Amino acid sequence: MADPNAGKVWKTLDKDLGRISQFEYAAQYVSRPLVAPGIALVFIVLAGLIAALFFGAGGGTLTVVAAAIFGAYMALNIGANDVANNMGPAVGANALTMGGAIFIAALCESAGALLAGGDVVSTIAKGIIDPSGMAEASVFVLAMMAALISSALWVNLATWVGAPVSTTHSVVGGVMGAGIAAAGLSSVNWLTMGKIAASWVISPVLGGVIAALFLAFIKARIIYTEDKIASARRWVPVLIGIMAAAFATYLALKGLKHIIKIDLLTAVGIGVAVGVVLYLVSIPLIRKQSEGLENRNKSLKVLFGLPLVLSAALLSFAHGANDVANAVGPLAAIVHVTSVGDIASKVAIPSWVMIIGAFGISFGLFLFGPKLIRMVGSQITKLNPMRAYCVSLAAAITVIVASWLGLPVSSTHIAVGGVFGVGFFREWHTERRYRANNAKKPTGKVLAPEERRRRKLVRRSHFMTIVAAWVITVPAAAVMSGLIYFLMKSFTG
Repeated sequence: MADPNAGKVWKTLDKDLGRISQFEYAAQYVSRPLVAPGIALVFIVLAGLIAALFFGAGGGTLTVVAAAIFGAYMALNIGANDVANNMGPAVGANALTMGGAIFIAALCESAGALLAGGDVVSTIAKGIIDPSGMAEASVFVLAMMAALISSALWVNLATWVGAPVSTTHSVVGGVMGAGIAAAGLSSVNWLTMGKIAASWVISPVLGGVIAALFLAFIKARIIYTEDKIASARRWVPVLIGIMAAAFATYLALKGLKHIIKIDLLTAVGIGVAVGVVLYLVSIPLIRKQSEGLENRNKSLKVLFGLPLVLSAALLSFAHGANDVANAVGPLAAIVHVTSVGDIASKVAIPSWVMIIGAFGISFGLFLFGPKLIRMVGSQITKLNPMRAYCVSLAAAITVIVASWLGLPVSSTHIAVGGVFGVGFFREWHTERRYRANNAKKPTGKVLAPEERRRRKLVRRSHFMTIVAAWVITVPAAAVMSGLIYFLMKSFTG
């Protein structure tokens, strides 16, 4: 005879299992946000252990380990914030998935850092301060440590707020603040600082204007023609040739300068040669790819997809080669001073230091990069492959023009400025067409001011947040660095 209480027992067991399952779901929900910081913490600890292993026993080991920890922290923040500028447009245009973008960027950033990062780098942030003005090597080490900590904290804060800022300017501000705290105002090269301040305006404006001009060209020569596919067959190879020339010149100037010394004229010559070859190669490829496409704007996106992905990959390679010094430059300076005992404006970077920088950028991108990638790619203005292509092309050309003019520019400011340029051009172009159509066929409808503001194609809140973050990056990092320097000095006596 069946036990009448058996059903109650099973019901109670089911309820208990349900509660356990709910508890497990709740634990997973709570712990999920902690996974990325946990992995980052493991990487930071490993960086400290690598420093202890390769630097060896002796005086100053603890200092080098601490510097390696903060260098790894800075590299993570560079990956989280800076790399979004290269991959954001491609993701926003749906030319790449988020996973694909992260994989390509991590691969290209690491390759750029390890293959073209160079053996020698200026550790005084392009001559911001004069190291000879510091009385003792220990003072210089504290100043570099303060610069590293403050710049990493500032980039971390900007990433949390959702503002893409220049990591180069963060390091510059950190070095300047620590230099003033350690050796006074006279230690700072104010002429260089003036050029950097000018680049706050020049970089985004130049990038935005160039991106807008290319978008205007694409609209006039391809989009607003009767036979869009025939126009694309004629002009897309030309645009690919320009892209190839720009990126070959860009990589020669920025990505490969530590391997082979190349002047601007030679770099441009290399770029033109590569551009002509790619133009000739792309003509039959575009013709074949365009076969069977409908005469509509949506079909054009297919033709710009692959060039956009390649441009994003090349930007990431050049960024890894150029900006890894932001993470490991101060660390390399500390290693040099601690091991040799003298101060030098340029030092050789040990392989283990470069590895920390390269993998730190990749880990930062993988763990924390999606937030800023979405911001740059889709939350400022709507991008498609043509618009995103204009942004990437503008970034490369602006760096070349800036190098020719001798201006220190930020890749972050250029790329985000390109996104703004595309967005503001779309606003202007849409408004012009609305007025032209209204003049031809008056509808009698007049949009209210509130409705016109709502239809703006660039989100003004993001625009103001980003511009404010750019303006205060150098002074904020400088103030933080000075305070951290005084705090560490008070503890070290």
